[in-house]
Amino acid sequence: MSRTSRLLQLLDALRGRRRPVTAADLASQLSVSLRTVYRDVQTLTGLGAPIEGGAGIGYLLRPGYFLPPLMFAVDELEALVLGARWVKGQGDAELARAAESALAKIATASPKDLRDAIAETGLWAPRFGPETEPESGLRTLREAIRRELKVRIDYTNVAGAASERLIWPIALAYFEGKRVLVAWCELRREFRHFRTDRIARLTLTPESYPHRRQELVRSWRQQERRRTPPSGPPREDC
Repeated sequence: MSRTSRLLQLLDALRGRRRPVTAADLASQLSVSLRTVYRDVQTLTGLGAPIEGGAGIGYLLRPGYFLPPLMFAVDELEALVLGARWVKGQGDAELARAAESALAKIATASPKDLRDAIAETGLWAPRFGPETEPESGLRTLREAIRRELKVRIDYTNVAGAASERLIWPIALAYFEGKRVLVAWCELRREFRHFRTDRIARLTLTPESYPHRRQELVRSWRQQERRRTPPSGPPREDC
């Protein structure tokens, strides 16, 4: 392996971590010695890569650093194409356009133009259920999740009962033929699951919910582990 390839692999390994990773872990992942990792980290830092940490602490690549184009392995490219094609079938027009745009950027930014390889990949993600109409509120819900904002909704449950809720959206699950929003409901004072196609009206408020989304997700997962049965799609709110 050339030194340049090794440096790019080290950057790629750091890019995939959200928390500091030790030199020993990096050495094991890249099949090199600890001394090589230390030396390569110093080289990358000298070239301007914003790598934080040190020996005995671990290393972390600061977010926002632009990495040079990398060659994709065949399996990596197929995974990207298959994922993008699956997204296109989920009825979320905004995400479908984003997936197409991401693939186009990957294809043209790579050292080798990959547009033909992407177009000719023989992997598909067909839908076997009825087509679902695109929902204009999905973009608003995804924005609320990203910005940790409360949302006011008019909701009709499976029994036909209508209610107005103020909720804290924390996750949006894309199941075959339906999408389910996970949120803390101020009316019920607990986590609830809402079918997005049963939301008649929704309004994004400027009010942030009082806890970080990661904390709420952990609490929701603890609740779900206590469910019976413990698997399967989330139960719809009632």
